[in-house]
Amino acid sequence: MSVSAASADQRRGRAGRLAPGVCYRLWSEADHRQLPPQRVPEIREADLAPLALELAAWGAGGPDALPWLDPPPAGAYAQAAGLLQLLEALDGRGAVTVHGRAMAALGLHPRLAHMLLRAKELGLGGLACDLAALLGERDVLGAADDADLRSRVELLRSGGRQGRGADDAALQRIAAEAKVWRRELGLRAGEGEGSPASSGVCLALAYPERIGQNRGGGRYLLSSGRGAVLPRQQLLWNAAYIVAAELDDQGAESRIRLAAPLEEEELRRGAAGAIRTEESIAWDRGAGAVRGRRRELLGALLLKETVLAELNPERQLQALLEGIRLEGLGLLPWSKAARQLRERIGFLHRHRGDFPNVSDEALLGSLEEWLAPHLYGMKSRGDLQRVPLFEALESLLPWPQRQQLGEFVPTHVTVPSGSRIPVDYSNPDAPALAVRLQELFGLRETPRIAGGKVGLVLHLLSPAQRPVQVTKDLASFWREGYFEVKKDLKGRYPKHYWPDDPLEAVPTSRVRPRT
Repeated sequence: MSVSAASADQRRGRAGRLAPGVCYRLWSEADHRQLPPQRVPEIREADLAPLALELAAWGAGGPDALPWLDPPPAGAYAQAAGLLQLLEALDGRGAVTVHGRAMAALGLHPRLAHMLLRAKELGLGGLACDLAALLGERDVLGAADDADLRSRVELLRSGGRQGRGADDAALQRIAAEAKVWRRELGLRAGEGEGSPASSGVCLALAYPERIGQNRGGGRYLLSSGRGAVLPRQQLLWNAAYIVAAELDDQGAESRIRLAAPLEEEELRRGAAGAIRTEESIAWDRGAGAVRGRRRELLGALLLKETVLAELNPERQLQALLEGIRLEGLGLLPWSKAARQLRERIGFLHRHRGDFPNVSDEALLGSLEEWLAPHLYGMKSRGDLQRVPLFEALESLLPWPQRQQLGEFVPTHVTVPSGSRIPVDYSNPDAPALAVRLQELFGLRETPRIAGGKVGLVLHLLSPAQRPVQVTKDLASFWREGYFEVKKDLKGRYPKHYWPDDPLEAVPTSRVRPRT
């Protein structure tokens, strides 16, 4: 890491005080001009967990209680306090606990202090001392291809006799430090040594947010929610769970430098207090149904998921309504009658305004009012096919409006032939009647609805039910358009009845009128 300009000048001045001479720097003048003027205060970049624990042990309510040359960053300090709560050193109010005072008395980093104290309770105190001493030094295997911390424990306990290019002097220092921590914990000779295979259990105490779940290919999802990766294929690739003791914190996925495997049974035993259970009842788009699930979670890790056999009725109903909002009204059984009722209500809403809005947006926004009473006990796409949709839509209308609907917006219009023809309200601006031309003989004016205010658009059909003319003015059609249409239809349908005067002719739904 490059020095600051102030540090470089200080070193030059220190040499100049001893004797006159020339200062040579191993960088260019241009590089010198790019140096930061001052070094960033360590407190702005350091791990603040030890400081936060020390302040709490003193009884300080937080960093604001003390004067600082450079105050600790608020975000970093809050993160450190959160870690201490995770390590049981602080309670929910931020006050130090009895366990926290014992951690502070050890003089270790809070992570390692917590590991020593809790591992001793688990009968793994000696192993935790070895791990604490190893993690306090640089990796004894340097840039080894193996990130497995268990191999370092084995190497330490063998006194370096296993070779592997270890730093013997470092191993001696680590062994001496591990003895110091054994004395601090009051361990007798051989007590709590444990197998290196249990290293993951100890590490999970120190790094609970770095428990990783295997995602394949050496990639892990950490309980903190971040991704991590083992850079080279090795034995740990096959571990279902690991605990990462050292990460480089670079890029989207941190590189794991040191870790140990952890069995799920060990994880559940050691982190039982941190495992939470959540139950969810929600619409499953793939299944087309409401599904209930119970999930066991450790931070961001999903440990287990099971399907709930029995669902709370109210939560099931709400999940079904959310499913309809998500999928749309197409989930519902739209019969011809239900669809026409909706269109008729929409027509009156458009032309009068006092009738309810039945647009998709309005209906989806008021499902609880008109649809929910008909959905109790239902939870799937198939169940929804039993919904009495006509009755549900009709419930939007008070009794006087139901009567007005039948009076002003009829479902059918009786034409001169006696047939009852359904009215198409799909376009509220132009309700339509599709009827065979011969059934309208004798009808002088266009049929009207809504108290005579709205005329129907007539789709006049041939005997084969094919449209031959569309008109809003039937009287004009009889005067001007009928005779041209008659020539064409009489040639194609010679057996049918094509009178010269349609207004005096007998209407018929047959080939010819009855005599």
